[in-house]
Amino acid sequence: QVQLVESGGSLVQAGGSLRLSCTTSGGTFGPGSVGWFRQAPGKGREVLVSIESGGGTFYSAPVKDRFTISRDNGKNTVYLDMNQLKPEDTANYYCALRTRSGSPYLVGSYDSWGPGTQVTVSS
Repeated sequence: QVQLVESGGSLVQAGGSLRLSCTTSGGTFGPGSVGWFRQAPGKGREVLVSIESGGGTFYSAPVKDRFTISRDNGKNTVYLDMNQLKPEDTANYYCALRTRSGSPYLVGSYDSWGPGTQVTVSS
């Protein structure tokens, strides 16, 4: 089974930017869709954005004006560029792969998950 791994999480000041990366081991993304999620302490996992193999994207309302997802199929990497970060963006960020039909907005639609990378935004 394909394993995903995230990187790029860090401590950043409010208003700053970060780029997160998601890649795989033991396989590739193939034709699957890749989504980014986050989970803050005491809260449920929240879908942020998803990108299809052909580049089509789906954004959730809270981040669509600040976050950008992109995909480099040659490097088998999906990026999440986060701008204008706020303290409420503090969370563990996960990427996940969806290989079957289903809503890109549902956590349960995704098959494989990375362990997450921590993003902390200080005020």
